[in-house]
Amino acid sequence: MPDAAAAARRVSSWRQFKAILRKDIVMELRTKEMLTSMSLYALLTLVVYQIALSQSGSGFDIRLIAAGLVWLAFVFTSMLGLNRSLVHEKDQGCLEALLLSPVDRPVIFFAKSIGNLIFLLIVEIITVPIFAVAFMSGRPIAGPFWMIVLSGLVGSIGIAGVGTFLATMAVNARGGSFILSVLFIPLMYPALLAAVAGTSAAVLGGPGYVDMFWRSVGMGAGIDAIMLLAVYGLYEFIVSA
Repeated sequence: MPDAAAAARRVSSWRQFKAILRKDIVMELRTKEMLTSMSLYALLTLVVYQIALSQSGSGFDIRLIAAGLVWLAFVFTSMLGLNRSLVHEKDQGCLEALLLSPVDRPVIFFAKSIGNLIFLLIVEIITVPIFAVAFMSGRPIAGPFWMIVLSGLVGSIGIAGVGTFLATMAVNARGGSFILSVLFIPLMYPALLAAVAGTSAAVLGGPGYVDMFWRSVGMGAGIDAIMLLAVYGLYEFIVSA
């Protein structure tokens, strides 16, 4: 009997997870508010990069700072999307309905995090080719492309998980956007540093770049795991506050 009850709870949690994730995806596909705003913000960030680097001259190797530029665009774009994802839920009363329903709080966290991760990855898929054409044309990338993809995925998982937690904390607070902005960068600093190091190793190459890449990715994955476990344990208290 205990095994049957545990199995039933797992099935119920999985159904709840799929229902929440499906609701978020369908809602976004109907409105396209988050994807449109995030994509436009990312493209405007690239325009600012173009203006800032317009006088750098042909001798400047953009590859030296390419990883940092790309991740800077991802970070600020993600903060815009994360804030909108929870504010949209609160404005329409969906968050209160979820809290009143018999849904496990960690299920809400994972569903929201995966949804935000999917939207962030879509924006990254749009942004990276445009960045490559605008800034990296004629400049070879030393490592294989899958290294950049893996580094981006590890960094994005941390952004989505920690960002969802902070957005939930900020949605009920006065000045929530300010709180999200102030707390997000310090908490994500170690994971972002590892993501930039891994991406830079793949772009620049050099002696031992493969070892450097794997060290950076391993460090980023470890930091992600620690932070996600921490926010998983705290999420029930935050979302119910």
